[in-house]
Amino acid sequence: MAGLSLYFEDSHDDLDDFGFDDYGSECDGIRITAFLDAGQDNLTPLGRLEKYAFSENVFNRQIVARGLLDVLREFSDNENDFISVMETVARMSEDGEPTVRAELMEQVPNIAMFLHESQPNFPAAFSRYLVPIVVHYLTDPNNQVRKTSQAALLVLLEQGLICKGDMETKVCPVLLDLTEPSSDDDYKIEAVAIMCKLVTMLSKETVEQLLQRFCELCSDARLFQVRKVCAANFGEFCSIVGRDATEKLLMSKFFDLCSDSLWGIRKACADCFMIVSNSTSPEVRRTKLSPLFSSLISDQSRWVRQAAFQSLGRFISTFANPSSTGLYFKEDGTLLEVPTCPSDRLGHKHKPAAKHTHCHRTTLDGRSTPSLESMSRGNSGSDSTHTPPQNQHEGQARNNNNIPPTNNINKETEQTDQNFNSFLYWRPPLVDISQELEMLKGQGPLTRTEGEKEEEVVVPFSSQQLNVNWAFVRVWGNQLLLSLLLRAAAMAMIVTSLNHSCPLPPSLLQNVIPQQLLDQYLSMTDPAQAQTVDTEIAKHCAFSLPGVALTLGRQNWHCLKDTYETLATDVQWKVRRTLAFSIHDLALILGDQLTAADLVPIFNGFLKDLDEVRIGVLKHLYDFLKLLHAENRREYLYQLQEFMVTDNSRNWRFRYQLAEQLILIMELYSHDDVYNYLRQIALTLCSDKVSEVRWISYQLVVEILRKMYACGAHELGLNFSNELIVRFCHCPKWVGRQAFAFICQVRTYIEDCMPMDQFAQHLLPSLLSLSLDPVANVRVLVAKALRQSVMEKEHNLSSRGNMSHTFKSPHQKSTFSR
Repeated sequence: MAGLSLYFEDSHDDLDDFGFDDYGSECDGIRITAFLDAGQDNLTPLGRLEKYAFSENVFNRQIVARGLLDVLREFSDNENDFISVMETVARMSEDGEPTVRAELMEQVPNIAMFLHESQPNFPAAFSRYLVPIVVHYLTDPNNQVRKTSQAALLVLLEQGLICKGDMETKVCPVLLDLTEPSSDDDYKIEAVAIMCKLVTMLSKETVEQLLQRFCELCSDARLFQVRKVCAANFGEFCSIVGRDATEKLLMSKFFDLCSDSLWGIRKACADCFMIVSNSTSPEVRRTKLSPLFSSLISDQSRWVRQAAFQSLGRFISTFANPSSTGLYFKEDGTLLEVPTCPSDRLGHKHKPAAKHTHCHRTTLDGRSTPSLESMSRGNSGSDSTHTPPQNQHEGQARNNNNIPPTNNINKETEQTDQNFNSFLYWRPPLVDISQELEMLKGQGPLTRTEGEKEEEVVVPFSSQQLNVNWAFVRVWGNQLLLSLLLRAAAMAMIVTSLNHSCPLPPSLLQNVIPQQLLDQYLSMTDPAQAQTVDTEIAKHCAFSLPGVALTLGRQNWHCLKDTYETLATDVQWKVRRTLAFSIHDLALILGDQLTAADLVPIFNGFLKDLDEVRIGVLKHLYDFLKLLHAENRREYLYQLQEFMVTDNSRNWRFRYQLAEQLILIMELYSHDDVYNYLRQIALTLCSDKVSEVRWISYQLVVEILRKMYACGAHELGLNFSNELIVRFCHCPKWVGRQAFAFICQVRTYIEDCMPMDQFAQHLLPSLLSLSLDPVANVRVLVAKALRQSVMEKEHNLSSRGNMSHTFKSPHQKSTFSR
């Protein structure tokens, strides 16, 4: 910058005293508070602060505002001085220059954090001095100052530095005033934006105070910017205020926004549709939101249709019923099995006769699954509508079989006799349906007479679901339920005969979600949709498919099977890559039988695909293989070697991921398989050109050793140890010798890797031989390995006669014989 006289009204001699003689744009490290140092004016530091804080030179005031945090640090030790500085800050906030006010507001979050960490009276000082400044600047006439105060307010909320009382008594009233119908347009738009951003950080009680104003803003006919902001943040309001307020107050506004004349507002509604759906009851979701979403799917604007199709899978996932699927997703996307109670599985309100009625958590394989990359997190919870029972055998395997509810059946006093279970009740005489059975047996397909009108009849059960109910009836002998199912079977046959000349297509045999939604989802693989809606619509379909599959349940997998196979052969590798990253989640949802029949062939195809697709399979290789039967899992031992070959040899992360997965999948195979197949891959990876791959491979080698000794295969462990000595300890390259020392060091971090006596007999002598290695890097790792593997466990080896002699000098050759 030019001369310093531009910054200060004082003479150049005075500036030298304060340290500003070298101040310029490149001097970012200068101590801005240098003006507090003693000079020729004989003023105290506080007096000097006053002098420059209210100087006639605007640049002086800017520098003081910029250095307020350092000023507070200077005076933080004295309570009176600290209060004086805070009062000076409050007076500076009334500066007439907008740049000074903006500079001051930029420092408020840093000052607040400093006070929070160092001042015991932080709440009082912050609430008294800084919060009023932030609130006042929300109505500042300068646009830059307002924007700065809005950003500062969000930071303060995110850090939890504003108490609930200040938000309710100081911030919210200002926002309500700024969103009045008579308020200035610019102020109203900004206030709506900041109010919507604050919603996720406020308590439910505070949001309810803003709810009525938010409803009014959603109907602002004059400013479309206000309606657009409301539409974009509609879901956050719904999720906080809860179901009752959403359905009573917000739902009508949402319908209006979804039919707004501006496509941008309708698009914003499509983006937040899943969150809104999660805040409603199953009945509203099915009867009202479903038709509304279909209107967005067929919107005249391509951008609205594009957003709707992208949200379609997530909206469908809100129909999921964990009590039916047996699985649910946590907030982080982890897929877990629903904790089950006997009363939940029975499906009626009576308590079972068993004494143990407490709920318990069961896991599929004893461990939690990794996060889902391709899963919609929408979950309707336990309030979803009842879905038909699943196949009994699959239900027993997953412990999530459902029994049809008996709420519509007259129940008498429950039997207390131990010979009866909770399903057996005294009932009135059942209706004789033998004639109906005879009619169904002898009746052929029904044909519609001429002039007969076709009537739409709702079929409560599909043929596949009826088979499940027959199994249930055979088990429990419920005669009344048998009669109901027979009547349902008769109705299903009649409707099928009247309305279709052939059996219903598989895509129609489900009643979990509205059929129109499923048809729209299945249409996402249509090439015409890619031309008229979105070129990446197939990728969005693949991304949400596990969520849709979880919602429909494995009994309705036939609805998605053809779509999944179409996506798996899509010409776009991004689509196949998306499926590859989520195939392990889909396998968990479908179960072992469907996985072996329908997913394994696709999985095998992904193994031979591009590296961009193979990495998705490789990243979750363990998660997929653990779901297979042992005989099917063993077939992949022969294919693991293929992962060593990549399209690009520089793609070292591929080999790194392979080493990580081999460490995990080792538990799935016997020690013989590990020795015969995984050992050679591990040794090859240990010689990789990239150090990151080598280091993770050394851990893999140690895990193989642990596997050998944990299974009692000491002979295989000895053979592997000798192979490590030959390959690494005697390696002519120092990198190999360093690898041997590192393997010996890593061994100490893994519990029960190798018994200490075996280590001392087979590996320690070779390790000691490297203590005189000419390369310093090797000797350093040898020292670490000796300290961690030997010195810290020397008391465990005190029983060995010649061990004390060996430990006298780390540079001596070992006298152990193998």
